Amino acid sequence: MRKIVEIQKKLLPDLLQVMEKRHKILHQIYLSGTIGRRTLATNVDLTERVLRSELEILRAQGLLEIGAAGMALSESGRQLVEEMEPILKELFGLSELEETVRQAFGLKRVVIVPGDSDSSDHIKRELGLAGSRVLRDSLSSGDVVAVMGGSTMARMASQFATPMQLRDNWFVPARGGLGESVDYQANTIVSELAKRTGARYRMLHVPDHLSEEAYQTLMQEPNVRDVVDMIRSARIVVHGIGDALTMARRRKLRNDTKDELVKDGALAEAFGYYFDRSGKVVHRMATAGLRLEDIEAAGMVIGIAGGSSKGEAIASVMRFGHDDVLVTDEAAAIEALRHV
Repeated sequence: MRKIVEIQKKLLPDLLQVMEKRHKILHQIYLSGTIGRRTLATNVDLTERVLRSELEILRAQGLLEIGAAGMALSESGRQLVEEMEPILKELFGLSELEETVRQAFGLKRVVIVPGDSDSSDHIKRELGLAGSRVLRDSLSSGDVVAVMGGSTMARMASQFATPMQLRDNWFVPARGGLGESVDYQANTIVSELAKRTGARYRMLHVPDHLSEEAYQTLMQEPNVRDVVDMIRSARIVVHGIGDALTMARRRKLRNDTKDELVKDGALAEAFGYYFDRSGKVVHRMATAGLRLEDIEAAGMVIGIAGGSSKGEAIASVMRFGHDDVLVTDEAAAIEALRHV
């Protein structure tokens, strides 16, 4: 593949530029769903005159549908965008980076989107879209999927789509709520995933941070116990990754607990557990959700996180050794490799 590209660069030096430009247009429409020409021109950094010409070519190829509300991709357009992803990754070196990260952390698969989601909302959407594709491709009939909360999970859910209804699947929240924005709660996210796919879902109406006494009391409730048993039977777990102290503040942990986290070298948080540089768990809480043994027993664990600021945290959680797939961005991947 690489040799063919080098030959094309010599014989048709502008070919790759044209392909990249048209893919950029199609990909932006893919992310937006439906978009007007003026907005699209701004997003892809082209003049309206140049964009109009490109759109006519793409429409003539049957890749676009243009209506009163704006432009959307046809089914063949959506298919083409997805088929082009691995080719473009090969062209621009992301395939090599994916393989380097995969080998460094002993993962089954790594998916990297270009850019840094710390500095671009557009890259955050790409990260969510990539995560939704990985989850879609991992699903089998009858699977129970446990999903954590957070902004990245919410973006993944908002772009999740399947070619057919998932009437035999369940989406469940992996843990209780943090008391933050309802949009980022695991209960809201599983509801969105089920609504978009026709799957079924359960909710867990308990706080994430429980005292041991409260935990033992709640686990005596039949309804809570029933949901928790389903959560702990999940074949697929999907989670984000956060900075340890940021998550400790969001969970409103006591100051002495936060001091202990610093003393123990906690760098990262995932599924409610705190990890040090070597991937060792340095703090855990009583929870009516997934436990470490449930994560270890799951058939597929998918981590989705990006941004250069999370690189070290990602490396820490990957060293824990129970993720199968990592979906991240270019900046986070490069930073994570610095901490191997």
